[in-house]
Amino acid sequence: MLGFRDIGIDLGTASVLVYIKGKGIVLKEPSVISIDKNTSKVLAVGEEAQRMLGRTPGNIVATRPLSAGVISDYEITEKMLKYFLHKVTRKHLFGKPRVVICVPSGVTEVEKRAVLDAAAEAGAGRIFLIEEPIAAAIGAGLDISKACGHMLIDIGGGTTDAAVISLGGAVLSETIKVAGNDFDEAIMKYMRKKHNLLIGDRTAENMKINIGSAYPRKEQIFMNITGRNLISGLPKAVSVSSEEMIEALEEPIQDILECVHSVLERTPPELASDISEQGICLTGGGALLYGFDKLLQERTKIAVYLAEDAISCVALGTGKALESLDAYSKAFVFEHRKGVPVAY
Repeated sequence: MLGFRDIGIDLGTASVLVYIKGKGIVLKEPSVISIDKNTSKVLAVGEEAQRMLGRTPGNIVATRPLSAGVISDYEITEKMLKYFLHKVTRKHLFGKPRVVICVPSGVTEVEKRAVLDAAAEAGAGRIFLIEEPIAAAIGAGLDISKACGHMLIDIGGGTTDAAVISLGGAVLSETIKVAGNDFDEAIMKYMRKKHNLLIGDRTAENMKINIGSAYPRKEQIFMNITGRNLISGLPKAVSVSSEEMIEALEEPIQDILECVHSVLERTPPELASDISEQGICLTGGGALLYGFDKLLQERTKIAVYLAEDAISCVALGTGKALESLDAYSKAFVFEHRKGVPVAY
């Protein structure tokens, strides 16, 4: 029963993952919610709401309440959190659960407060905030407690976090608001410019997953895409290659590479030596883009590897941190306890 009192949440721009102590990851759903504008009633949350994106009548709005890793709509985020907490605990919850929530490493105090308040209103009790790259490193199985440098790049939906970690905390970190959603935007922009074709978010995401590339493949692959022709206004189908995706994704990928380079050039020599030996660990859904690890390795001349369960690393890390609060005390950046915020 105590397991339901300890909950870890990866509150991502693209998806929400929930970890329950003793049970592991029990929920993985898109961070989308649909609401009736006339009555403010929640109609659907998660996968069901995602299916409504771009397909709703005027009185129903399907939206993502988080943008670039932070809360853009406080009230809707609160409703979404409340729904997910109730879904995973159902009738087994006695009292308010102890919750660890991930935030990007560059969030402001105001943004931290928004996350804390939304979680408290949704029913959480004692709340801890942990930086995403730290949680991802813990979830990826890195031993961050020793005096040894590790570098981790977490590419989520709204933000990319690059961090150098040692002795349980981030020595250096940088967050940029360029990540998986920007890959989708870049693909949509490319299709408009190159093929005069208007496509939606879902189509762009499918292209990213199926033919998206950051590095040339051994053999090109193709995908048939249907959208609206911007000249005739009629539906049109075109064949798009993986080589074209390299061109489409060049700008956001370059931004991420520059972020990594910026962190590396500020890294102290001893830690840089450790990173050169240990390699760079990639986590997050955006890191699954084909060839990104090869491109990063080519640019940095440092070994790069993808974490075993890249998408779930942050959620797994929150759970491990929650199970060993004392061991990971340095990892927490903020705490809310009995109505009193405690900054670290």
